[in-house]
Amino acid sequence: MRLDDMRRSDNVEDRRGFRPVHGIGLGTIVLLVVGYFMGVSPSTLLGLLGAGEAVTQGAGGAQQQGVTGRPQDPQGDFAAAVLGETEDVWTKYFAAAGQHYTPPTLVLFNGEVASACGTASTAAGPFYCPGDQKVYIDLDFFNQLASEFGAPGDFARAYVLAHEVGHHVQNLLGLTNGSGSRGANGGSVAIELQADCLAGVWAMRDQRIIEPGEVQQALAAAAAVGDDTLQKRTQGRVVPDTFTHGTSAQRQRWFERGFQGGKIGSCDTQSASQL
Repeated sequence: MRLDDMRRSDNVEDRRGFRPVHGIGLGTIVLLVVGYFMGVSPSTLLGLLGAGEAVTQGAGGAQQQGVTGRPQDPQGDFAAAVLGETEDVWTKYFAAAGQHYTPPTLVLFNGEVASACGTASTAAGPFYCPGDQKVYIDLDFFNQLASEFGAPGDFARAYVLAHEVGHHVQNLLGLTNGSGSRGANGGSVAIELQADCLAGVWAMRDQRIIEPGEVQQALAAAAAVGDDTLQKRTQGRVVPDTFTHGTSAQRQRWFERGFQGGKIGSCDTQSASQL
C-alpha cells in the first residue's frame, strides 16, 4: 500500500499495556480502612495500588484510560493510516447522500479490553461495539493473520480494519440485514458478509493507495477467516449450523461484490437503496 499517501487519523485510543479494572477487592477495602485509622489519605493508597487512575466505564467493567492520538510505533501508525482513509472515503460518501458520517474510535489493546459490549480477550479477535461506536483490535492479530492463517500483506491487514469499520457504517445507517446466508446463525452471517461487502466498497473508492495485486491479499484474508476454513483448522470438521461469519467463498464473494459495485446498494441492504 502507498503508506506515504495515507492520512493518519487521530481517532485512536491506545490502551496497550493497560488492563481492565474489575472493581475494588476486599483486600483493597481493608487497606483503605487501615490507612484511614493510620492517617493515610485514601487517594494516596488508591494511587499506590493503581486503582485511582482515570477509567473508562463500560458493561464489561472499567479500564484505565489509554493515550489518545496518532500512535508512533509502525503497527499503530499503520492502523491509524487505514482508519484515516476509511474516514475520508466514508465522509465523502455520506456527504454525497446528504448525510453526516461520524467516524468510530479505534482502540488498540493487548490481552484484554473493556468495552460497552463487555470485556473481551485477544482470543476473540478484532470487533466493533455499537454501544460505544469503537473498533477494538489487538495488533498481534496482524502477525497471527500472516503466520498462522497464511494471509500476509498490508492490504490483508487493511481489510480486517475496513471490515470492522463496515460494521460501524451498518450501525450508523441502521442496516442489519444482508443476503446469501443460511443456517441457525443466518442473521449473524448476513451482517458479517455485508460488512465484507462494505469493506469492498471502501477499497474500490480508495484505489489510489492500493498497489497492483494487493486486492488479492484481502481476498486471501477473507478466505483465511471463513467459518469453514477455521473449523477445519481447529476441529477437523465443518458444522454449517454454527457459522457466524460465512464460508471462505462467501466472504471473498461479498468483498468482491462491494469492490465491483462501489456503493452500499451493491450490498443488497434494504434501507440504503437511495445511497
